[in-house]
Parts: sequence; structure tokens; C-alpha cells
Amino acid sequence: MSTPYAVVIPTLARDTLADCLAALAAATGPRPTDIVLVDDRPDPDPARLEHPLSVLGDLRARTLVLTSGGRGPAAARNTGWRAVVQPWVAFLDDDVQVGPHWCEQLSQDLAEATPDTGGVQGVIAVPLPGERRPTDWERSTAALAQARWITADMAYRTEALKEVGGFDERFPRAFREDADLALRMLDAGWRIRQGRRTTRHPVRDADRWVSLRAQRGNADDALMRRLHGPDWWHRALAPRGRLRGHLATTAAGLTAVGCALAGRRAAAAGATAAWAAGTAEFAWTRIAPGPRTRHEVTTMLATSALIPPAATWHWLRGVWRHRNAAPWREVAS
Repeated sequence: MSTPYAVVIPTLARDTLADCLAALAAATGPRPTDIVLVDDRPDPDPARLEHPLSVLGDLRARTLVLTSGGRGPAAARNTGWRAVVQPWVAFLDDDVQVGPHWCEQLSQDLAEATPDTGGVQGVIAVPLPGERRPTDWERSTAALAQARWITADMAYRTEALKEVGGFDERFPRAFREDADLALRMLDAGWRIRQGRRTTRHPVRDADRWVSLRAQRGNADDALMRRLHGPDWWHRALAPRGRLRGHLATTAAGLTAVGCALAGRRAAAAGATAAWAAGTAEFAWTRIAPGPRTRHEVTTMLATSALIPPAATWHWLRGVWRHRNAAPWREVAS
């Protein structure tokens, strides 16, 4: 007998949702007992969900639509899992497509879970173009295939979610909220293991400034440091990132401006050279592995100059905002 499970999908009613639900409806194996679709738009329009819901077929009768008020994916997932009674909740993002045998493979993953297993992660596959080198944005998305505990496809035991208080809703983006939850699960004594089911995560379309907007995640890194200590990177096996380099490049730029205003030309020239060297090195590391088209190169040059100060600003903002942050279990209780 298969283990009952529910599927929770937070959504902003993006165009990818229909493909996500169609793949879920087509997957073979024991079907989810419930599907909870959580609309996280600040001003939801139910009409936008009519077509995506129609592709579910007979699963439509098992689907519940809730709203979470535009508070971010962490809050949306909490809204979803708290509405179900099944022993397991499988979280999917609305821009993924589960494999053709996903339901069967998920059931096997859950059946093999030991009593102390709190979560079972799916395998994420990111398709990349074969006819050219991937862009900076495509490489960034492809890194999700190696990410630990990614909630693009992550099943959690409902009992474990209740014990740790679910997702920390102070993470407003789809960034670090998954690692935070997993670390709290491990601290509570639960195990998290890798499953065998596979989910496809296509690279979504993005404009040339997407990497600049992504720097908001540095504020979330500041919250992670506050909650889990300075070694959280090692525990989560997360890439260290370039924050230290961005801080140094930004400091050099500010020093150059300050020295120039003070009439210290030699010092200003030295600081300017340091800023230019840091910016050039950063730009080249992003340009070299890519397709090196005119659009990609100009995008990398422009964003490589803007990312260090943006990263610095968001980091400092996060440090200040979360300077007294308490553990989520205390906040949520």
C-alpha cells in the first residue's frame, strides 16, 4: 500500500503553471491525495487560474486553491502544508515539470524513508542549449541541479514540518528559505536524503538585469548568518559566493570618489585602478565561459560594474534588519 501524500505548489500564476500541472496530471503511479495550489499574488485574479487548472483532468476534483497575500513562497508553502492532513507533503515550484513516472518514483522514495527521515529530495535536471555555450543566467539556473534541499521538488514529513514550525517567512524570495528549513530539520534530529524521482527545471526567460536583481539575496544570506552562524555555508554545502570581492571592489570605488573630492589625486588614481581591476576580473569570469555575443558581453560589462555596490547595499541592509532576529520557531509560536 502506497504512502498518502499531498502536493503543494506556490504560484504567481505564471505561464509555466499550466505545463507544471499538465506534467503532474500525466505522471504515472499512485496519485496525490490532495493538490494545494497557493496563489501568492497580492491581488489574485481567479480567472488567471482557469486554464492551468483545466489541464489537471480528474485531479481537478482533488485540488484546493488558497491565497497567501503576496508574502513570498515561504509563507505560501506554509499556507499550503497547514491545510493538509497527509503524512507527507511534496513541494513543487510552478516552473518545473515532473517526470513521466514521478508519482511512482515519489511513492518509492517515501516507502523507503526510515522513521527518522524528515525529507526526501528529488533530482533536478536543467536543460541547457546544445548548440552554443550557456549564458550567465542559464549557468546560474543550471546550478540548481547541484543545490541541496531545493524546494523545486522536495518532500517533507508533515510531522517534521510541524515540529520546526515550517518555513521561515522572513525569507521573502525563493532563496535560502529551503536551506534554512533543512538546517533546522537536521538540528532537530531529522535526516534528509536524496530520492530517485526526477523533475525538469527549464530556464525561464529573463531580461538583462536579472543578475542585478538577484543581489537582493545577499540580505537573506545575512539572515542565514544570524540564524545559523558564520559556518552555515559549510553545513549547507552552499557556494561561498563573491561577497568579499564585491565588498572590496565597492570600498575601492568609494575610496576613489572620496579621495578625488578631497583633491588627493594619487590616492584617487590608485583606488580607481583597484576598482577597475576588480570589476574587470569579475566581468571576465562571467564572459569567458559564455557565448560571448554582443548582447551577452555588454550585459556582463554593465551588470559587473553595478553588482558589487548592489550586493554590498543589500548585505548591509540585511545585517541591520536582522541584527536581532530570533529563531523562527520562537517567532512562529
